[in-house]
Amino acid sequence: MRFVIIGAGRVGLRTARVLREEGHDVVLVEYDSNKAKRARTDGFEVIEGDGSRESILEQADIDSADAVGGLTGNLNVNFAACMVGKHHGCRTILRIDEDYREDIYRKFASDVDEVVYPERLGAIGAKNALLGGNIRAIADIAQNLQVVELTITEESPMRGYSISELELPANSRILAFGKRDEAMGIPLPDKSLELGDRVAVLADFAVLEDVRRILVGDSSRATAEAGGI
Repeated sequence: MRFVIIGAGRVGLRTARVLREEGHDVVLVEYDSNKAKRARTDGFEVIEGDGSRESILEQADIDSADAVGGLTGNLNVNFAACMVGKHHGCRTILRIDEDYREDIYRKFASDVDEVVYPERLGAIGAKNALLGGNIRAIADIAQNLQVVELTITEESPMRGYSISELELPANSRILAFGKRDEAMGIPLPDKSLELGDRVAVLADFAVLEDVRRILVGDSSRATAEAGGI
């Protein structure tokens, strides 16, 4: 596949490297000459210029691209690039930084295919290391939603109960279930929750701690407060 990435900074360049390692064709668009030079030194094709301008993106042969990623630190540039990409039939990925308000997120997210939060994606790895083995953050779905994987412990209030008997808070849903040492799959209602079993849950940040208490138990040294780590 072929990708046009706007922004050769930390996020854009790392993304380009991963895509290249997987065998994809990547071209970077960068306004800053120093960043452009660094990307070229790394072996990438780079178009220097304003990534929000269609004429610049056309130099990157946007018509042949499968997807466009607006990955600069400037939301307006990212959004403009995505709109140009959408006009040219590309899948569009928009970077939004952590400090934008929910209303800003909603304003932009409805017009692109996917929104990414690089700060949160990086924080997930740190959070998992701090939480330990019983709770693992998988992905941020939106500003207020996260998918977490929880492992049933000896202290779990639901150990021995079936999935049909599991009552989670209103703003949470079971997405998948896996017996110990088995692959995760559809959460069938008659499956019992035993020591070492894993449950993937989609939940609002506000109820993650309640979900943890129900599935892991209060004695766990890990916590799953919304964005708390």
